[in-house]
Amino acid sequence: MIDVNQLRRGVSFTQDGNLYKVTEYSHSKPGRGKATIRVSVRDLRSGSNFQLTFTSGDRVEDIRLDKQTFQYLYDDGTFYVFMNTGTYEQKQVNHHVMEDDKAFLLDNMELELLMYEGEVLDYNLPKTMDFEIVEAENAVAGDTATGATKEVITSTGLKVKTPLFVNVGDTIRVNTESREYITRV
Repeated sequence: MIDVNQLRRGVSFTQDGNLYKVTEYSHSKPGRGKATIRVSVRDLRSGSNFQLTFTSGDRVEDIRLDKQTFQYLYDDGTFYVFMNTGTYEQKQVNHHVMEDDKAFLLDNMELELLMYEGEVLDYNLPKTMDFEIVEAENAVAGDTATGATKEVITSTGLKVKTPLFVNVGDTIRVNTESREYITRV
């Protein structure tokens, strides 16, 4: 059991039989009384997001997720299929688990899957990834004084705002957390 004051972004816990991961944390202390801890959480099984409110001193049960590196193989329409490169064991991951980041999946990429009692509940993307540009708007000459950007589409369908000099066929590096352009590779 951990105190709710220890809940921070990325911490996983269980309450009333549900598994949650904290996505945002805020702490407020009124002039009198106990502090209020408000956390935005994602239900790791259903994928739904909502807020929970605790008072200072409440406790929740901390869970530890097992981390293993798997290689992405393919999407069969219902599940993403991953393979453990050491044991060749395959794991199927529901689409709702990776719904927000499906544009970051590249064939044969290695990804850290987080499991609880053998069930894949979450994942860790690399901090940065490289993508090839397949579609880009034409740059407008003379519009460079404002640090102009344009939207490009990568080979996986990810849309990213980039500087005007990025063209089709270029490879760019993207921050996976902010989904922002870092540099041309």
